[in-house]
Amino acid sequence: MYSVSRYILTESSAVSDKDSSTSSVSEQVFLILLSLAAGRKHGYAILKDVEAMSAGALLLSTSTLYGALGRLENQGLVGRVPVEHEVAPGLPRKVYELTPQGGALLHAEAARLRRMMALATRYLPGNSW
Repeated sequence: MYSVSRYILTESSAVSDKDSSTSSVSEQVFLILLSLAAGRKHGYAILKDVEAMSAGALLLSTSTLYGALGRLENQGLVGRVPVEHEVAPGLPRKVYELTPQGGALLHAEAARLRRMMALATRYLPGNSW
């Protein structure tokens, strides 16, 4: 589970309120943003990306994903892209893209994780990575 200083998708914010240089995002948010880094995607493609990137360890339900996407959209981290065609009558496909703010957050989090990995590699006894 996450430590107290990390937010999960049920929180009102994807990013903790600490100093932005040490803030972190939840694994779920990180993988959703990472999925969108490759370009625009609809919800099902994001679900499948998150599952694949986590090697099946993180399986999001559609309600969890769309709730998270709604919060990320409200925070300006992702944007919903208008789609001209419908998947089925009355059911427009929801397509999302990473915003510049979301991209910046993703890069900052990746850099933070690299720093953490460098520390673990340096100081964790017996690491075999």
